[in-house]
Amino acid sequence: MAQRSNFRRQPEQRTFAGECSVHGAVDLSEVEQFDCSMAVRPCKQCQFHGLRVSPQGSEEHSQALANLQAESVNSALVGSGITPRFADSTFATYRATTPAMTQALETCQGYSENFGEHFQAGRNLLLCGNVGNGKTHLASGIVQHVIRQHRAVAVITTAAEIIRVFKRSMARDSGYTEGDVIDELSGFDLLVIDEVGAQAGTAYELGVLHEVIDKRYQLLKPTVLVSNLPAKPTTDVDGKPLPSLEQYIGARALDRLRENGALLVGFTWESARGRK
Repeated sequence: MAQRSNFRRQPEQRTFAGECSVHGAVDLSEVEQFDCSMAVRPCKQCQFHGLRVSPQGSEEHSQALANLQAESVNSALVGSGITPRFADSTFATYRATTPAMTQALETCQGYSENFGEHFQAGRNLLLCGNVGNGKTHLASGIVQHVIRQHRAVAVITTAAEIIRVFKRSMARDSGYTEGDVIDELSGFDLLVIDEVGAQAGTAYELGVLHEVIDKRYQLLKPTVLVSNLPAKPTTDVDGKPLPSLEQYIGARALDRLRENGALLVGFTWESARGRK
């Protein structure tokens, strides 16, 4: 039996007795959609006939293929980790009202549109800066785009959730090991790690995130990292060091993320939360 994913869930399903205009009384099912609605699947017999019996190029065959593709994309979106709050967070819904916001949007769009190239190079993207600047919105937009347009396996999760999953692996009845977690996280075509720096920053947490980032680095898998902290260490007016990304993932992991022409977007404008 395949190991159940710790980061991707399958859409909810419900089977019920229904009626098909061709095959009469049949068992039908409805499937959870990315927009939280439920959609009824086509009759299984009609779908089988369209895929396996109808001539290629026929309306029945084309419709069956479209059904299959739509279900695959929906399953990938439901399993992406994008929460209902961010389901509508696309590039089209991001309100860029300043040149800096427009630049951030264009960089994220460019990264998504050219994902094939970035995937081959294992090129990363860092979104760092102030809270309430739309970083998670744009990160969710990237995930949606690469799933819809590139058919990629993309997941967005938080640094804290990664650490929780690692800790749960220590329980005897967990059913998985730390190695299983590393293998799963390193297998995604794109991994977005959100809220880096919101965790406690212990040596254990730093080690966990370094291991995840390093394994993806070794496999040339692109990672998008989202943080409210600056990428580079800075100091206050008195010369005292301020919290930075390096403090929460380590200098080596940060170097790996920035290698090979990685893109960095700084979010430095006022928070949009609470503004009318």
